[in-house]
Amino acid sequence: MKSEDAARLEFNEVARELGVDDLSKGLSWSDANRRLHQFGPNDFCVQEQESLLSKYLEQFQNPLIILLLASAFVSILMGQFDDAVSITVAIIIVVTVAFVQEYRSEKSLEELSKLVAHGCAVLRDNQVDHMSARNLVPGDVVLLQPGDRVPADVRLFHTNQLQIDESSLTGETEPATKQSDALLSSVGGVSSKSNVGFMGTLVRYGNGRGIVINTGENSEFGDIFKMMKAEDSPKTPLQKSMDSLGKQLSIYSFCIIGVIMLLGWLQGRPLTSMFNIGVSLAVAAIPEGLPIVVTVTLALGVMRMAKRKAIVKKLPTVETLGCVNVICSDKTGTLTRNEMTVTDVVTADLFRMQLRDGHSSGNSNDELCSVRQVLICGAVCNNADIVSGVESRGQPTEAALLLAADKLGVYDTRNDYVREEEIPFSSESKIMLVRAHPRADPESHCIFAKGSIETVLQKCGYAQQLGSLRPMTTELYTKFEEEAISLARQGLRVIGLASGQDGQALTFLGMVGILDPPRNGVRESIETLRNCSVEVKMVTGDGMETAQAIAQRIGLNRGRCMSGQEIEAMNEYQLVDRVRDVSVFYRTGPAHKLRIVKALQSNGLICGMTGDGVNDAVALKKSDIGIAMGRSGTDVCKEAADMILLDDDFCTIMAAIEEGKAIFYNIKNFVRFQLSTSISALSLIAISTLMGMSNPLNAMQILWINIIMDGPPAQSLGVEPVDHDVLNQPPRDTKKPMIDRGLIINVLISAFIIISGTIYVFLREMSDQKVTRRDTTMTFTCFVFFDMFNALSCRSHTKSVFSIGLLSNKAFILAVVFSLAGQMLVIYSPPLQYVFQTEPLSAYDILELLIVSSSVFVFSEIKKLWERKGSPLFSTTLGTEKKVGDFCDYV
Repeated sequence: MKSEDAARLEFNEVARELGVDDLSKGLSWSDANRRLHQFGPNDFCVQEQESLLSKYLEQFQNPLIILLLASAFVSILMGQFDDAVSITVAIIIVVTVAFVQEYRSEKSLEELSKLVAHGCAVLRDNQVDHMSARNLVPGDVVLLQPGDRVPADVRLFHTNQLQIDESSLTGETEPATKQSDALLSSVGGVSSKSNVGFMGTLVRYGNGRGIVINTGENSEFGDIFKMMKAEDSPKTPLQKSMDSLGKQLSIYSFCIIGVIMLLGWLQGRPLTSMFNIGVSLAVAAIPEGLPIVVTVTLALGVMRMAKRKAIVKKLPTVETLGCVNVICSDKTGTLTRNEMTVTDVVTADLFRMQLRDGHSSGNSNDELCSVRQVLICGAVCNNADIVSGVESRGQPTEAALLLAADKLGVYDTRNDYVREEEIPFSSESKIMLVRAHPRADPESHCIFAKGSIETVLQKCGYAQQLGSLRPMTTELYTKFEEEAISLARQGLRVIGLASGQDGQALTFLGMVGILDPPRNGVRESIETLRNCSVEVKMVTGDGMETAQAIAQRIGLNRGRCMSGQEIEAMNEYQLVDRVRDVSVFYRTGPAHKLRIVKALQSNGLICGMTGDGVNDAVALKKSDIGIAMGRSGTDVCKEAADMILLDDDFCTIMAAIEEGKAIFYNIKNFVRFQLSTSISALSLIAISTLMGMSNPLNAMQILWINIIMDGPPAQSLGVEPVDHDVLNQPPRDTKKPMIDRGLIINVLISAFIIISGTIYVFLREMSDQKVTRRDTTMTFTCFVFFDMFNALSCRSHTKSVFSIGLLSNKAFILAVVFSLAGQMLVIYSPPLQYVFQTEPLSAYDILELLIVSSSVFVFSEIKKLWERKGSPLFSTTLGTEKKVGDFCDYV
């Protein structure tokens, strides 16, 4: 059914058109399953993926591969068929490695996209069920609450001050007010259909119910989807820096390669040989695998985070996690358990009853009657439910009130009232109002209210004391405030309750104190983060006393407190100046949270913000890392966030930061290894050419080294297990480049040792001034062994390999074993001997080469040991850093 037709019809007619008999019961499960088979799932048909063959052939479009193919073609023209076959085999190997890496990256990202699922509340067989929106069918009755994303196009038949943000379809910033009456005319766009909710839009306020009229590609959103073209995801800042590095290295490499080819030609060497060497060097020198490696490493890291209950929606978030230096955390459900329990009830008579272990203390019938009146109000002014007598469903605060009412036997009293109208609680109004009438007396109307104690007291003109109404005097108001402060100082959340005939002159019934204890491990996590220079700030809507009490329990009492009113009174410059000294923000709303984030960012801080409600969405989107709650978070909140905590636990944030830092250091380790190998290969050929010597490596041997450099050994550095000490490092400075002086020094040292050792072996073997197969085999094998030991030393910049565990990275061990096995095949397998121009070596030769090539690892271990003792080598280059931590961060 088209939305224009549905908007013009009464909702009962729409139901009849869709074959729905009773909107109060919804579809039956059997009917829904039949319709699901008929209409298909409520999602979009994603464009078919390219075949694996097409993706594989795309790898041959790389300019470097085209150069290699040209080299093979030239070899065929000159009758050098053996070279042509060798180069072709090398091309296939290089292309296959690149294809496998890219395929792994795509598969990892596909898995990530499956981790976040959107659900909805549906009425079927007279029961409300929460299920995946994918299973919705035309005719389903859906329930909409603030924070929900409308799961399909729905014709609304019940609305309660419902407002829906349709900016994703219309571009209008103000939410659209919805109603259920039929329209005389529905000509126009989305904004003209005030009785239809559209797929993908967000419920901002109120609630409602609607019948699904269109799903999937038949919806308004589906029409837009059909017109959309697939676009590549933007590259991360780290990938951009890798691309920039690759371009710079490419320019330098081509210049060096050009000089090498020119000198070789001037020395009378065969042009074809020099062309093959030059192309091979280009493939070896240019880090074409860097962007893929970065993506794979990030994706694998994100998958590890998912196992630790943190879903990262976008890969750039992983980089930023290691840079966060301030976290603004919501209190309820994040720092606390979100297991609300009413522990104290204070009546307007100032009688306090404590509820403990399901029982109440207090014997007076009058006092007990007053307590029951408070809890009846809390039960009627409530949208939660108790399922099966024990399980609560709904907002934790409201569920706590229902459970307390159930303890005193007044839970069923809510059924004595018929609700007529509701004004939902919002962060701006801080109060919920329900207009209802007794079921036995439809002519009598009353209002029930609950909310923050300050707001409720301001709306109360009377107080119910000793069974009669008394005017709300200043003295009474002060006493109620003092009692609320007393509860708040115990760390209790204070809720005021009132009833009456007029919403502006209510009768105060009393207040309840609700306990939400801190989560286990939160205090220790905050202390750990503080020790590694990450500030934690609590942002809550609770009053000052409650906020301070919780802050005291979790160790956030070192800074000052600031209220939302104080924030409003400050200009931007004043807030920027004072925000860093504040550890607790209380009585805050959406606008306050946004200003807090902006002020912290103006101080040059990388800000993380947690939240679970609609009112948190703006701040989450603005922050550098928006962190949503997976259990209690709304769809709006999850949509705006960069990361979702599946367990709503603050401790998980610390684990995510640890993963983020480890990923960055792993990528840095990979870059160090690849740069040192590239420089070594280029310099080795350049030096031999300048000295007029024969080339120590042929084209095929260089290509084999390139496969190792971009292949499994290099890849395995990106999956190095998390070093938990990395959490103690301060946040990474985003203004500081990855390729800093410390990294360059390490690269140059490793390259110098590799070049010196390889040239030593080459010159020693070439004692008769003639280059034989044995000479190049010894030199080639020596370089490969150097690469393996260099990769081993690159597993950590600061720690000994033996301290992090020689066998801790199983992927690395397997990669090295397979690489060495491949090298042995190259040396001892006759077919590969022919391709790579090698000959067998003795066991003594292998042992000698292992001793020489291990020098790069031995020197690295000595250097790390020296630096761990607080005496950095090459201090004239690195400056005056003396602390190990500072040096580690520098390098």
